[in-house]
Amino acid sequence: MARGRLLTAGLAACALAAAGAVRAHHSGAMFDTQKLVTLTGTVRLFQWANPHCWIQLYAPALDGKMVEWSVEMGSTTELYRSGWRPHTLQAGQKISVVVHPARDGSPGAAFVSATGEDGAALGKVLKTVAQ
Repeated sequence: MARGRLLTAGLAACALAAAGAVRAHHSGAMFDTQKLVTLTGTVRLFQWANPHCWIQLYAPALDGKMVEWSVEMGSTTELYRSGWRPHTLQAGQKISVVVHPARDGSPGAAFVSATGEDGAALGKVLKTVAQ
């Protein structure tokens, strides 16, 4: 009987440790959640994949040169619940995306919201990976 309880306690401890490791993956520390930046550009690729979906977006830098941004979104399940679908964005589509930029200044960001060329919201505002 005591051996069964010990085994159960050990399995519970392992499960809690694993849950902590998974949560740590989603810290979002690389993004500056105090800043919001709006990127307006052209979708190169919309990656509908787990553990995170991505928008690859060409947007002009301050000097006018085109830069490819990698915008990290939530999981497919989270996006689906928020009205997104694998075909919501297509290559060549013009959009504006509000993001939390990467702290190191690289062209990477965490998704906050998006609008189409017509100004209509795409999906609902999502909780970012940094929150």
